[in-house]
Amino acid sequence: MPAEQFVSELNEQIGREFGAHQQYIAVAVYYDALTLPQLASFFYRQAVEERGHAMMMVQYLLDAGETPRIPGVSEPKNDFADIVEPVRIALEQEKRVTDQISGLAQIAREANDFVSEQFVQWFLKEQVEEVATMSDLLAVAQRSHDRPSEIETYLAREHPGEEGGDPMAPAAAGGA
Repeated sequence: MPAEQFVSELNEQIGREFGAHQQYIAVAVYYDALTLPQLASFFYRQAVEERGHAMMMVQYLLDAGETPRIPGVSEPKNDFADIVEPVRIALEQEKRVTDQISGLAQIAREANDFVSEQFVQWFLKEQVEEVATMSDLLAVAQRSHDRPSEIETYLAREHPGEEGGDPMAPAAAGGA
C-alpha cells in the first residue's frame, strides 16, 4: 500500500501530466498553423507521451487499491513571441517535471514505500531523456530561429517519428 502522502502527490502529478499534455497540444497547433510539420508532429507526439505518463500513474494507483483523482487543468499558453519560445517553455516544463518526480521519489523513500519509489524510477530515467531532447532542440531553434527549415531538417533527421515503446515502461490505464 503506497504512503498516503505519495498517493496525494501522485494525484497532483497526474494533473500536471495532463497539463503538460495540453501545453504540448497548444505548441503543436501553433507550429501546425505556421506550416512547420516536423515541429508540429514532434509536439503532437510529446503530448501523447505526457497523456500516457498520466495514465501510467492512474494505473499504478488503481493497481495499488487507491483512488486516482483526475483534476482539471489550467488553460495552456497559446500565443508565442516567436518559434523559439515554445521550445524554451517545453524545456522549462521538463525541468520542472524532473524536480516533481524527484520529489515523489523522495517522499516514497522517506516513507519506506519502496514499491512506489521503484515505480517512479522509470519516470526519472525518462526525464533525463526528455530534458536532453528539449535542450538540444532549444539549441537548434535558437541557432536557426530565422531559418525554420533547418529546425525542420534537424527534427526529420534526429526524431523521425515513432520509435516504439519502452518495454520497461509501467502499464497505462486503458491501454494508453
